[in-house]
Amino acid sequence: MLDPRRRLAYTIDLLFDKGSSIALPLDRLEFTFSKRTGKVKHVMLNAVLLYTFRSDGGLALTVDGARILAKSDSFKEHCIAVSNDVARYVAEGRSVFCKHVVWHGSRIDVGSEVAVLNEDGDIIAVGRAVVPSSLLKHLKHGVAVKVREGTVSRKR
Repeated sequence: MLDPRRRLAYTIDLLFDKGSSIALPLDRLEFTFSKRTGKVKHVMLNAVLLYTFRSDGGLALTVDGARILAKSDSFKEHCIAVSNDVARYVAEGRSVFCKHVVWHGSRIDVGSEVAVLNEDGDIIAVGRAVVPSSLLKHLKHGVAVKVREGTVSRKR
């Protein structure tokens, strides 16, 4: 069976391009395993959740996990930048609309994990892409990214 650290590194390199896992502090990561299947469920660093393994073999990023991967240049191609006018709302967990995208990486596909940046380059949210990068520059309507987690909790 493959060591969980190596499996994580391979998965990240597969999903976010080769070399993306270089930024990971593999020796300090903690793993939680499923009691039923024995597979890795969560990856944590200092008791902070970074990634969750999905049943389809993919990873669900958290904002903290995306910040670690952002240190690698190849991960930037999986990011979307929004205008500072709407960055506050996206950071609260609202969806990103196509008309608010000011820059996007070239490696974004439908359903892929995406980090959302503000115009200054700070990660403000993570989510799943609804529109591929090839169409983002042409569309001015509709949702581009369904945000799963923002850096600011919503006030209700």
